[in-house]
Amino acid sequence: MLSVVVLISGSGSNLRALLEAANNPLNGIRILAVGADNPADGLAHAELFGIPTFVVAPQSFSSREVWGEVLLENIQHFEPDLVVLAGFMKILPASFVAALSPNLINTHPSLLPAFPGAHAVRDAIAAGAKTTGVTIHIVDEGVDTGPHIAQSVVAVSPEDDELTLHERIKSVERNLLVQTVIDIAAKKINLSAIER
Repeated sequence: MLSVVVLISGSGSNLRALLEAANNPLNGIRILAVGADNPADGLAHAELFGIPTFVVAPQSFSSREVWGEVLLENIQHFEPDLVVLAGFMKILPASFVAALSPNLINTHPSLLPAFPGAHAVRDAIAAGAKTTGVTIHIVDEGVDTGPHIAQSVVAVSPEDDELTLHERIKSVERNLLVQTVIDIAAKKINLSAIER
């Protein structure tokens, strides 16, 4: 059984998909806790499934490093095998990444290395991209620069705006994230063996 802590910043649609997957014992996933950097709406999903939650807000701390230390302590209290950033929108301090990597993964709405950063969907449309997609990657000290675990392509339609494209990407993203975590649990993916 793979034990997981999930970190979110928003509505938690990826979190919801992971919680539903964890409800099936055949998937071999157990969500231990859900953390956030603000009182995010998505924490309600965790509460619905009876999963403990915690909030560590950056503005409550004197520096990003101190915030990272407290966030790490909260996570390590649960002793997870894997930490999943599921729409967690804060850049993590290097010391935090070093403590958890390679068992720290993120999902990103583009085919990295194309369109890193917070506006990937908008950037893909602005660039006139015909395809974009989703990348699940190991978190390193850069912004969306870690080794890729899985990718899935999403076609960009000429009628797409940022909202419609993002909705289609999110649907693919949920499925890819859940399948990736299931594959890690089943030892079909070995994060330590992925080249960095």
